[in-house]
Amino acid sequence: MLRKALQAGVQLLQQRLRQFKNMRSKKALTRILPLDPIYGSRLLSRFINKVMQDGKKSTSQAVVYKALEEIKETTKQDPLGIFEKAVANVAPKMEVRPRRVGGASYQVPVEVRGDRKEALAIRWLIAGARSRSNSAFHGFGKKLAAELMDAANNAGSAIKKKEDMQKVANANRAFAHFRW
Repeated sequence: MLRKALQAGVQLLQQRLRQFKNMRSKKALTRILPLDPIYGSRLLSRFINKVMQDGKKSTSQAVVYKALEEIKETTKQDPLGIFEKAVANVAPKMEVRPRRVGGASYQVPVEVRGDRKEALAIRWLIAGARSRSNSAFHGFGKKLAAELMDAANNAGSAIKKKEDMQKVANANRAFAHFRW
């Protein structure tokens, strides 16, 4: 029984290696994250993984869940709903990407893909929480809760970052015809 399971695992690994051997012709497979244990959300699981430092997942889970409890106590609403609203509010619609045309580099505005939208929103929320002062908020959980609540109300440093990115994209609309 164990031997068959091992052989099946080895065959699966060999199949994956054959797929990744020539990456020029294929697209990389995206890994499906497991759901987080308490709320059952993939987005929250992704957020926990981004908060994690030095591979300490249980610590990052504790911090994020503490932040969600803080949100629940403060707002008396569903913390997962507020979290998802915050991520949706922070997700950018447009970004600029450099495009080289005739020796000159232009900042070309392009729409942001769905996966990248989430990644940028998560990154900005965590950066905004980390940049808050320690004297006002004791512990990262409280900083994170404050940043999430601000983002859900369209305020805070993560929203500012999104608006700045939108301004840059609007300022470079003249180069939109260089889109590829």
